[in-house]
Amino acid sequence: MRNICMLVSYDGTGYYGYQSQPGGNTVQDHLEDAIRALTGEKLKIHGSGRTDAGVHAAGQVVHFHTESKIPAERWALALNTRLPDDIVVRAAVEVPLAFHSRRSAIRKTYKYAITSCRFPDVFDRKYVFHHPAPLRFSAMQEGLAHLLGEHDFSSFTSPLSTKPHHVRTLYEARLDLEPGGDGEIGQGRGKASLVVSGNGFLYNMVRIIAGTLMQVGEGKRRPEEMGIILAARNRAKAGPTAVPHGLTLMSVEYGPEWGIDWKAAILRRH
Repeated sequence: MRNICMLVSYDGTGYYGYQSQPGGNTVQDHLEDAIRALTGEKLKIHGSGRTDAGVHAAGQVVHFHTESKIPAERWALALNTRLPDDIVVRAAVEVPLAFHSRRSAIRKTYKYAITSCRFPDVFDRKYVFHHPAPLRFSAMQEGLAHLLGEHDFSSFTSPLSTKPHHVRTLYEARLDLEPGGDGEIGQGRGKASLVVSGNGFLYNMVRIIAGTLMQVGEGKRRPEEMGIILAARNRAKAGPTAVPHGLTLMSVEYGPEWGIDWKAAILRRH
């Protein structure tokens, strides 16, 4: 028995999310179907975490146990010929049997993209939320600072969360600014990427942070209210859940004991 770990990117626009569900048409379903077509094995793959319908991934990590003797560096090419063009296996490595893509993860990074230009960019419309009014970016960045560190994030998760506790640690939370599709930047206009890294994230956590932060940007909340909302541990105190298509899972990191080097694996693939 071997344990194969893969780095996967996908455009989540047309899927009901990553994780398999009765309705079908999930990223997991397509990956498992491709593996079955390749090896004849009906197996279950495990992802580093769920992504909701419409959410994207640049660096989702999955693993599965297989009896196949296909070399690790051959998996990406073999599966990509059997996958739809909006799901791509970027690399694969063999890892110890004890490795688990979710339980072994030590850090995850998400990005939520927002444009406040007057008009949306047609080429970004599936990946960036368009907010046509100006936003106070400096106030949004100030508000983010209140979320750093270890906290109970009950205010920033869905009541449907099934986790036993809501304590998580945010290592980094920043707002990256660049010109929008029409070249605008300054005076509240431009493209803002909310980038958050932590040891784990709750159901809808990043989208609720983004929705609340946009209220800060609109002047409906003060930056320091982010800390007050956090301390309340009450979902009703936070803002709306931002739409899914602006969210992308950027990367998942693991400790050196697992020997995962994606850069080297991608080079070997070629």
